[in-house]
Amino acid sequence: MKKEKLTVIKVGGKIVEEEATLNQLLQDFSAIEGYKVLVHGGGRSATKLAAQLGIESKMVNGRRITDAETLKVVTMVYGGLVNKNIVAGLQAKGVNAIGLTGADMNVIRSVKRPVKDVDYGFVGDVEKVNAELLGNLIRQGVVPVMAPLTHDGKGSMLNTNADTIAGETAKALAELFDVTLVFCFEKKGVLSDENDDDSVIPVITPELFQEYVQKGIIQGGMIPKLENSFSAIDAGVSQVVITLASAIHQQGGTVIKK
Repeated sequence: MKKEKLTVIKVGGKIVEEEATLNQLLQDFSAIEGYKVLVHGGGRSATKLAAQLGIESKMVNGRRITDAETLKVVTMVYGGLVNKNIVAGLQAKGVNAIGLTGADMNVIRSVKRPVKDVDYGFVGDVEKVNAELLGNLIRQGVVPVMAPLTHDGKGSMLNTNADTIAGETAKALAELFDVTLVFCFEKKGVLSDENDDDSVIPVITPELFQEYVQKGIIQGGMIPKLENSFSAIDAGVSQVVITLASAIHQQGGTVIKK
């Protein structure tokens, strides 16, 4: 039986935290045909609110250390402020959205990251995504809007990277749907020359990826992003696209496939 198409879109906090870019995103996202899921970040808003509350934000290698006080802030901001803003905006565009953290309907269960070199605090590594429940919602015409929060099943919320949530959700839903995963990025795609915004690499296969890494064309933070993309493909996701948030329903960006 041919699977129905589903698009999972991941957008960073920067896009959903500013009114102009949020409105553009809501417009573009609501124009996507068929089944869809939106996964969002919200780090800047969390940092800002934490500062207003007198809570210092600690980062290690660009990742937030989530102590007990910070966990309260990210739960408020990601699960509340940012998430509900998006949901309300989508409702205004005729999209029947529901905001979810991983705790809602036990949709994403995580385990608290073990302490190795760094104690990240209340940060969750995803164990299980309940694709069946999510799939039922989606088939009823409901659009999940997923915050970067999960839970441990023992009553604690956990801060979880939005890229990870998008990837794990896409993998789990690939059992039920023909899934395209879109990572929205501040560039038009993966660039062959970081100083030339138009040097987008249209397609990357595992062989090309190895070659680009060896030549130093792909480096830094782009490597883990692409490794995540290939791991999604290996798990059954049809294709992964890295593109501009304002280009999500146009053909373009970098397509990652087998």
